[in-house]
Amino acid sequence: MPPKVDPSQKIELYVRAVGGESANAASLAPKIGPLGLSPKKVGDDIAKATKDWKGLRVTCKLTIQNRQAAVEVIPSAAALVIKALNEPPRDKKKEKNIKHTGNVTLNDVKAVARVMRPRSLAKTFSGSVKEILGTCVSVGCTVDGKHPREVQKAIDSGELVIADE
Repeated sequence: MPPKVDPSQKIELYVRAVGGESANAASLAPKIGPLGLSPKKVGDDIAKATKDWKGLRVTCKLTIQNRQAAVEVIPSAAALVIKALNEPPRDKKKEKNIKHTGNVTLNDVKAVARVMRPRSLAKTFSGSVKEILGTCVSVGCTVDGKHPREVQKAIDSGELVIADE
């Protein structure tokens, strides 16, 4: 049998969940059960913390200490871009293979890059903006009415200057 977990020890778990929905208790049980927490209660806490991200899959960081779980939402770049599109929430059971054919402004892209900057691998802020533009390509949206690759080329050639922040 594994040793007992020290309740004062701080444990961090990462869980992917659909925003606004209770995480599946069956998938949480093997991770949270040995720590002495109720998977259903933690699932409800995740649903409460992710209600702003309704319908989007986001990563949640669970910090467990003294048998109390604190939920922190860590959105991905794609989730931030889709949220910037201001699309209405969809029913994921009925609508599959969604194409996000919207338009975001360059300022929205910069705002997403600012949020993602600590996790970015780029040296400069313009590199982080280009990373988010690449995410816009995969999501399928346009930036200021242009294809995101065109905006990337404009940044590379110097036509569009992104100030470091």
